[in-house]
Amino acid sequence: MDDQDLMTTRAVDAVRQKYGFGLSWLVLMVALPPLVYYLWICVTYYQGRLVFPTDTASWQQFFAHVSPPTWEAASLYGAWFLLQAALQVWAPGQTVQGMALPDGSRLDYRMNGMFSFLFTLGLVATLLALGWLDATVLYDQLGPLLGTVNIFTFAFAGFLYFWGLRGADWERPTGRPLYDYFMGTALNPRIGSLDLKLFCEARPGMIFWMLMNLSMAAKQYELHGVVSVPMLLVVGFQSAYLIDYFIHEEAVLTTWDIKHEKFGWMLCWGDLVWLPFTYTLQAQYLVNHTHDLPVWGTAAILILNLTGYAIFRGANIQKHHFRRDPNRAVWGRPAEYIKTNRGSLLLTSGWWGLARHMNYFGDLLIALSWCLPAAFGSPLPYFHMLYFTILLLHRERRDDAMCLAKYGEDWLRYRSRVPWRIVPKLY
Repeated sequence: MDDQDLMTTRAVDAVRQKYGFGLSWLVLMVALPPLVYYLWICVTYYQGRLVFPTDTASWQQFFAHVSPPTWEAASLYGAWFLLQAALQVWAPGQTVQGMALPDGSRLDYRMNGMFSFLFTLGLVATLLALGWLDATVLYDQLGPLLGTVNIFTFAFAGFLYFWGLRGADWERPTGRPLYDYFMGTALNPRIGSLDLKLFCEARPGMIFWMLMNLSMAAKQYELHGVVSVPMLLVVGFQSAYLIDYFIHEEAVLTTWDIKHEKFGWMLCWGDLVWLPFTYTLQAQYLVNHTHDLPVWGTAAILILNLTGYAIFRGANIQKHHFRRDPNRAVWGRPAEYIKTNRGSLLLTSGWWGLARHMNYFGDLLIALSWCLPAAFGSPLPYFHMLYFTILLLHRERRDDAMCLAKYGEDWLRYRSRVPWRIVPKLY
């Protein structure tokens, strides 16, 4: 890596620290785990009502619902995590190269997510058919699993912190141990061929999310003798989202998280705890709310989901193809782009000529379609929409600041060419 590249990398990292989180990283690390417990307790024990205890006794009564880890939950999750790691390493799949690292090198990645996903579903189905596994086990063990995975993730992030201290110069930590624990000390920590960041990004969290949803549907059927249309919509939409991810698995290699974000508590906890335990809030709520939807409402939610998917997937795959082959046509025409002084190309046509993050707009439409089947009896199923909007608005601002630090005047030209951030003509 030459001096200019090293200076740019450090400038981007400085923006990440200053613009991205400030001191809020500590607040997030302290507040988010209790928040996940709070959401689960409100949905499970208070029918989705937002509960605000007013005194110490009330808080003690509320948090008495917290389930401590159990050996059953620990064994279940341990077996799950090891199974997914083994599939990541040994399951058949195409090997592809990732994007260039700051030192110019490229890492190899095994793209076997779809095989691992289908194998996992087949294995679970077999265990259910043999009677060795209860279809509702993930719902029944949700409290103990939440505690187990939280403890594991905090310990695992500690391992990642120390593992990354031996990294390259461009990966060196800031010297603030707690901050480095939160953000990570290595861009691509690996144990042998197991890339820990790519692995945790998808396998143990995302597939677990789908199995948890299916367990919620099984619990609804066990309690009420029906799997409602709203439950079918939520499980179907989110399962389709997951399947789409594995169909286009290679596209994850060009995302910001994989290319630029170090792997620490933030990504690790988000992948393993936040994703499966909060993205299932709609299904958790619907277990005991078996309302129906009118045909027109079901159709409208379905159209909303498909529209969001078309924008989200279309934009992401368009940029992925452009990064792999800038000569590839975009919407039937030669791609338009700005060539930066660093040699990078900034796409300015197709979806990316309408707004700088049209994929975020599609993602927000998808998120809304996941929430609407729960109707309006509780605000908790809409927590995902609220959180996701804040996350994507923040991420867009952070990405913009980092790209300005990286590309300078070229990024200002790009802003002028594509003025809208997420929603054309609106924002």
